[in-house]
Amino acid sequence: MCATLVTMTRSRRERSIPAGEFKAKCLSLLDEVETRGHTIVVTKRGRPVARVVPLPKAGGDLIGSLLHEEDLAEPLDVTWEADT
Repeated sequence: MCATLVTMTRSRRERSIPAGEFKAKCLSLLDEVETRGHTIVVTKRGRPVARVVPLPKAGGDLIGSLLHEEDLAEPLDVTWEADT
């Protein structure tokens, strides 16, 4: 029987930080994750317990989503209740 050895390598864009330090610097670390796109692994007693990762950018989600276009300035051919 052959055993498989799996190793975890840390990417250049990922760093570890102790939970106490994360607690003290939480807001600035979240800004760093957002602006730089880096991942932070939070550790307790040297063991990883959480990973903070950047979310995909939300901008541009609506580009190309318009399905039907009309002349919005064109008068409507509708009788309104207020007119009767």
